This record gives sequence, C-alpha cells and structure tokens, in this order.
Amino acid sequence: MAKRRHGAKDEILLVPFLDILCSLIGVLVLIIVVLCVSQTQQTEGRTPEEIQMAQEHKRMKQELVEREKLDVVLKEKLAELKKLQAEMEDKEQRYLRFRKLLDSSKELKEQNQLIAKKLQKELDDLLTEIDGLKKQQDESKKSIAELTEEIKKRQIPADKKAPPVIVQPSGSGLPDTTKVYFVECATGALKVLGAWGAEDYRLSATAEVVVADAAYNHFLTEVAKDKNALILYLIRDDGQGAFNNGAGRAESDYKVRVGKLPIPGRGVLDLALFEKYRGKIPPPPAASAVPVKPAA
Repeated sequence: MAKRRHGAKDEILLVPFLDILCSLIGVLVLIIVVLCVSQTQQTEGRTPEEIQMAQEHKRMKQELVEREKLDVVLKEKLAELKKLQAEMEDKEQRYLRFRKLLDSSKELKEQNQLIAKKLQKELDDLLTEIDGLKKQQDESKKSIAELTEEIKKRQIPADKKAPPVIVQPSGSGLPDTTKVYFVECATGALKVLGAWGAEDYRLSATAEVVVADAAYNHFLTEVAKDKNALILYLIRDDGQGAFNNGAGRAESDYKVRVGKLPIPGRGVLDLALFEKYRGKIPPPPAASAVPVKPAA
C-alpha cells in the first residue's frame, strides 16, 4: 500500500532558528571583547604620571636593597682581608725567628740537628702557606675593588630626591561636610600639617609632651568643636609609637574622630586630593592662655 506524502504545510523550517543562534553568538563575542579591552585599560584610577612615579620609586627601593647586600659582602671581604693580613704578619715573624735559629753557631746546629731539621720543614711549610695567603689576599683585593666599583655605579645621585607620596582618599570618598586635619607620625615626633596656616607644627611624640604641649592641645580643642571633623594620622614606617600617643590623646581625652593611613617611603607628602576637605582653625594663643585637659 503506497505511503501518503506529507503536504508542504507539515515541513519544519530551521532557517529562522539558526539566524537567531548566530546573532546571539555574535553578541556574546562582542561583549567578551569589550570586557577584555576595558580590563587591559584599567589603571585603578591612577594617572600615567603616578604610575611612572610608583615604578621609579619601586626601582629605587630595589637598588637600595641591592646596594645594602653589596655593602654586607664588602664588609665581609674587608674583615677577611684584615684577618689574612694578621695571619701573614704572624707567619713572617715566626719565619724570622726560625731563620735566626738556623743561622746560629755551628756548635748549636750540631747539638740540635734534629731540631734544625724539624724547624726547616716547618719553615718550608710556612713559606708555602705565606705564598697561599698572598694569592688569597690579591684575590680578596680584586674582589673588594669590583664590589666598590659596583656600589659606586648603584649609588643614587644626591640631588635626586625620592618621589612625592600622593595621599589619596580611601573607599568611596568623604562627605562634603567633613573637615580633615592631618598629623604626620614619624620617629618619635608628631607634625601638625598646616592646620592654622602655611607652616607645620612639630612636637615630640612622648606621652609627657603630648599631654602638656599647649599648641597641640589647642589644636585638639578646636577640632573637637566640629562633630564632622576628622584627624587623619599619616604613619611613616617608623611612626607607630608616635601615632599611639598622639591619636590616643585625641580620641580618649578630646573624643575626636581619628583615622590612620600608612605612608610608604620617605617622599614629601602631597595632599592635593584632600584640598576641598581640609579644615582650618585659628592659631594658638599664648601658651599660658591655652587650657590643657588632664589625661584620662
């Protein structure tokens, strides 16, 4: 029995489905390309000048580390050379004493023939050892000269200062009403950065001075009057102790909101990004007129 043919209306056309699938694949490829290009161009919000300065700073730190390593090797070589020179002088003194014994009278040589042979052998050994020490000394001098020349090549010119450290706001920024004051913390010292004028104010970071210093207490008193104020302590590599005393006084005795920001390197601080947030207070009066709050 013959099979009945299907009519044209029963056929399924796949062309529209394939067109949609190809279009979808093209869109996905375009999205992937855009994401890759945007990631390669991302520089974390830093300008090319900042990236260049950061790379230069990193290179200079690496050179300093390598120079310190060379200094250590040079000191070791100098100590080794000094030791070799002392040994060689001692050997030469012993050689002179043995030669004097060998050149003594004939009767003494006959009486001490065995001793003379022993001394002669020791003398030969000493001469051999002295020759070896001289060769080693020459090699040490050559190595020291090479290390000294390498250190001279790696020295950073005196007129080339470290790049400035650009202080940037962290997170999503600060509210417009915030007034920020800066205090730099370094080795045993605090520096109030331009709070009442163009000049900075420096004081010792010891607990006794922090409690008794009139200008610093005036600074904390004025800042405490503004509830939106913030003292940002910029901590150098060696300034943790100074931060503990300075920020502890501000936070516990004056109830001032404080923050801290580690500062790498020794470059000059650049606070340009905080210019619109920086607060100002009146200059401190005479020291006798500033009330000092007792420490908690």
